[in-house]
Amino acid sequence: MERPEQVIDYLGMMGDSADNIPGLPGVGEKTAKKFLKEFGSMEGLLENTDQLKGKMKEKVEANKELGMLSKELARIILDVPVEFDATDFELNQPDLPAVISVFEDLEFRQLTRNLVNTFGNDSSEHKASTKEETVKKPAAQPTAGSGQFSLFDSGGEVESTIKTFSSRETSQSVDHFYQFVPTGLGTEFFLKKLMKQTAVCFDTETTGLNPLTAKLVGIAFSWESGRGYYVPIPEEEDEATQAIEQLRPFFESEEIQKVGQNLKYDIKVMAQYGVHVKGSLFDTMLAHYLINPDMRHNMEILAETYLNYTPISITELIGKKGKNQLSMRDVPLAKQTEYAVEDADITWQLKQHFEKELDEADTRGLFTDIEIPLLRVLADMELEGIRLDVDFLGGLSTDLDKDILSLEQSIYEAAGETFNIASPRQLGEILFGKMKLIDKPKKTKTGQFSTAEDVLTSLRKDHKIVNDVLEYRGLSKLKSTYVDALPQQVEPATGRVHTDYMQTVAATGRLSSNNPNLQNIPIRTERGRQVRKAFVPRDTNHILLAADYSQIELRIIAALSEEENMIEAFKKGEDIHASTAARVFGVPLEEVSREQRANAKTVNFGIIYGVSVFGLSNQTDLSRTEAKELIDTYYATYPRLREYMTKQVDFARDNGYVQTVLGRRRYLKDINSRNAVVRGAAERNAVNAPIQGSAADIIKIAMINIHKRLESESFQTKMLLQVHDELVFDTFKPELDSVTQMIRSEMESAYELAVPLVVDVGTGQNWLEAH
Repeated sequence: MERPEQVIDYLGMMGDSADNIPGLPGVGEKTAKKFLKEFGSMEGLLENTDQLKGKMKEKVEANKELGMLSKELARIILDVPVEFDATDFELNQPDLPAVISVFEDLEFRQLTRNLVNTFGNDSSEHKASTKEETVKKPAAQPTAGSGQFSLFDSGGEVESTIKTFSSRETSQSVDHFYQFVPTGLGTEFFLKKLMKQTAVCFDTETTGLNPLTAKLVGIAFSWESGRGYYVPIPEEEDEATQAIEQLRPFFESEEIQKVGQNLKYDIKVMAQYGVHVKGSLFDTMLAHYLINPDMRHNMEILAETYLNYTPISITELIGKKGKNQLSMRDVPLAKQTEYAVEDADITWQLKQHFEKELDEADTRGLFTDIEIPLLRVLADMELEGIRLDVDFLGGLSTDLDKDILSLEQSIYEAAGETFNIASPRQLGEILFGKMKLIDKPKKTKTGQFSTAEDVLTSLRKDHKIVNDVLEYRGLSKLKSTYVDALPQQVEPATGRVHTDYMQTVAATGRLSSNNPNLQNIPIRTERGRQVRKAFVPRDTNHILLAADYSQIELRIIAALSEEENMIEAFKKGEDIHASTAARVFGVPLEEVSREQRANAKTVNFGIIYGVSVFGLSNQTDLSRTEAKELIDTYYATYPRLREYMTKQVDFARDNGYVQTVLGRRRYLKDINSRNAVVRGAAERNAVNAPIQGSAADIIKIAMINIHKRLESESFQTKMLLQVHDELVFDTFKPELDSVTQMIRSEMESAYELAVPLVVDVGTGQNWLEAH
């Protein structure tokens, strides 16, 4: 383009889906640039269509009016009645205290740092002024642009300036007494005082984030707001052991409640030193998760939200992540003390606040009876880990390389050229630009062809190249995410992988798995299932046992909706999908075809997630008309189900939340939104959350009870994994019969519903065989 105003013609020719500019059919980015070079403008192009050839000539001539309309839509209107005064747009110094106060309320952390980087002042006058003085009379500030600055640097000076202007309290503005306790005699005196308490918050400071390898640097204690103590742990192993032994009576006391933030980490760290944390527990992170599951639960957020207090940032002590980051061991003792005890002090104060809110939210029972006991169960499971057959994964990786290479060749052959299959832009140009698989391909906001999963999935049945691309993507992700990554996550000291179960991520109450995520290993594809072969027992004296709830979510929705037809089918032990197909399609149970059962299964599970006619049609071979008829017939067959779903939405609208069978709440702030799309998502959650959440609650109860019996009855069998509705055990072979009976009994009796809970149990030399 030679002139800026030609951008109008350019957009008019190629169109812009983000602004609903249609453009000329068949004209893309390259063609538009070519036309501008040859004809200069849209008018120039339309006046010289005789110079065009073939289909392009026909398309442009047939859409001249569309072309002019597109240019008009792309033009910014200039003749609007707007009064303009240039001085109104000068960049002036903002009222930093006022803006920062607003940003705090809105939790605009990065914007706050950007603001201070742009307008802040690093003069000594600013740093010396008190918070009160600054608010009343801000010091003079330089105008923006008076010096170099970075919008994204969040160094110490920026944090200091933010704290200066902030309305929140900090350790510099609040009176407190934080004291370090010397080892030896000092610790003995401290321990006498510690053991007299009924509840104490403790917080470990370590050399790293991995509790299996991190070494203790110190432990902070607090049992009174504004006061606390720090016991440093020597680096030398024998001295460290002696220091920890002095504290063992506290940790193993059944009478003293232990308070903490993310206690599972601290429990696992102490376990590496042979210390078992006993007594009742209070975890502020778990408490807040039950009070407000959709909010973040880290201590900084909680302190700012509930205590109006900004704690010391870890980056102030050890720096940002990277090769230059220090270890906590390198931080001076005085700073260690201030930082560590502040954490314990804040956590103690949060505990006092959350005690009341747990009762107000009516979630005290969930906290005491489910989440806290489960914390100990998960800690033991994570410490145990599961053995991995690394050699098997190496062979699988080689096989996947061959399959991926074969798919690449097939894709290149169909495309007629080689290209980067992993590049959405290049792939889009091949499928929709060159091969023109569909007339009106969907585009992204940047104007390139969309190759998103949903777009390609709808085309895979009709185009082999699309099916090959999806297979290529699936195998590539499987290889990089699991087959090649899992061996790197084996802990050298144990020879096992140790996933980290998160209790506070999913608002429904489900657990999530991290580092590595063992809950997302594909199970529907043959190659995905092969990954499960790599998970094996610890030795030849053990065998893996997998216990899986059968269709638990369908059983829960049948019970909650009191749908008699569905309840009757479950009580008779019928195949629920075949039973549904028989009723919906009006055929005898024994005459249900495989296709009918498959369609009924899709609806059974889809209804829970609010499946639409369009969605059902895409997931089956049914047309949209047939899909609509099936859904309508389904609801006619199970009328109480529809009533239940309506009641759930109405309850959510009236109360702002829905809840599980154990009272776990899912708050739905968008349930009365005027935006139909947003409101629709909240309505689907109103139906789904109690079902998925109730299933999560039930398996948690089973885990707690099974873990209790494994310990109390001195079984050698260990619980290793939880994958939503499935539990995996490393079973000592002589215990197999008794353990199988116990596990099945505890899972099936975990919660009493109007329909029986059924558990399928399998065993094998690897996870796939057991499942």
